[in-house]
Amino acid sequence: MFQLGKTIVSEDILGKEFVCNLSACKGACCVDGDAGAPLSEEETKILEAIYPKVKPFLRKEGIAAIEAQGVWRKGTDGDLETPLIDEKDCAYVIFDGKTALCGIEQAYNQGEVDWKKPVSCHLYPIRIKDFTEFAAVNYDKWDICDDACSLGKELEVPVYKFVKEALVRRFGEDWYAELDLIAQEWKKQGSKKQ
Repeated sequence: MFQLGKTIVSEDILGKEFVCNLSACKGACCVDGDAGAPLSEEETKILEAIYPKVKPFLRKEGIAAIEAQGVWRKGTDGDLETPLIDEKDCAYVIFDGKTALCGIEQAYNQGEVDWKKPVSCHLYPIRIKDFTEFAAVNYDKWDICDDACSLGKELEVPVYKFVKEALVRRFGEDWYAELDLIAQEWKKQGSKKQ
């Protein structure tokens, strides 16, 4: 772990490799798990505002779940999250054949909304936990992403580079530039130890 501004960052995001492999996992992260996608307070307001434009992209099951639970909900742990269909699929998930995709992102891709998706989804496999004085930035190892780890290793793409756009979105360009410098130095130190 190391400190970067008001963040505490796991070295795993520098050392582990990852590239989403949708053809292998079929978007399992949107349909597996026991909670919706984590949301910030600000994101709940965004979802409320954009839902009418996102709704036409969603499945009837997702619309029913959202209309029953709301565009967001409090999870069992009290955290804000996206609603689920039967406590499984994210209510915003849609399918292209057997591959799960994000209905919000599809609306974004079609120019209907200017918000891509929750930052927690955009950041995955990084998870961020906000505390009073700092945010913890961690790598989340999930076995459904084994193919993404293999592809990342094959392509030699560290986690922090794979999620660059999302990290910049969350922390800004300056933070990311500093992270990249730390990563380069970290890599040099690692190669000296071998």
